Amino acid sequence: MPRHVIVPSRINIIGEHTDYAGGLALPFATETYLELTITRLDEGFVGEQEVVEMWQFVGGYPAELTVRSNIPMGKGMSSSAALCVAIAVGVNPTGDKLAICRQAQRIEHQILGTECGLLDQMAMVFAKQNYATLINFSNHAIDYIPIDESWIFKLVDSGIHRNLSEINYQPNTDYSTEHINSENRRVKAAINAKAKELGKLLNESHDSLRQLGVSLTEIDHLVRTLQSTKGVLGARMMGGGYGGMILVLVENQDILPNAISVSSSGPFSFEELA
Repeated sequence: MPRHVIVPSRINIIGEHTDYAGGLALPFATETYLELTITRLDEGFVGEQEVVEMWQFVGGYPAELTVRSNIPMGKGMSSSAALCVAIAVGVNPTGDKLAICRQAQRIEHQILGTECGLLDQMAMVFAKQNYATLINFSNHAIDYIPIDESWIFKLVDSGIHRNLSEINYQPNTDYSTEHINSENRRVKAAINAKAKELGKLLNESHDSLRQLGVSLTEIDHLVRTLQSTKGVLGARMMGGGYGGMILVLVENQDILPNAISVSSSGPFSFEELA
């Protein structure tokens, strides 16, 4: 029987560039999805070359692999991580959740060439609807934080598309420790924050990421413009950096009417089709 895997994208509220350093992050899954359909074949593999390569890398059986996705690519919403999670689940749907995350990370490292941490994978695999997932990467402990009704998020596309595997990522190592420590403090402060306080934390996070060296002048200009817009409580770059989406916290849904509204979703799903 064919297998069908659906994996959500993710929004990271705060806690950027901390996962590979044993830090903290506060993401949630959102309602854009990648779907992978796996149809067993007697022999051979059918599908996009890179998808087939991922499937074979983790020992997948002969199959036709069909991918559909409405997750924006290269926009900081982890479209590549969603695909890697889908592959890992498709091969071993009953696997331990953390093992699925590690397998997806391994695919991304080896096949896509992106030396990512575990933020994206854990955000997708451990998601809980209407909750943010507090992740401690020092021990991979999970806690769930209700998403406050005053937290109204929107996404603004910077218009800058990037592929992290092709970027010569060279952060300001002299500032790395300061960023991680201050970002961890911001994650802790965000847990019980009302919207205005959270907005200030987002602004501080972007400034720290700028000093870390993972932003761009064009992104910084757009973030400053958003931060000074009436009704915007805070804004920051999101994801690995160098382009993509900007996360904006607004007072109400009428602010930035042309921006993308986001809402929380649950984790991946898996089913055997008749």
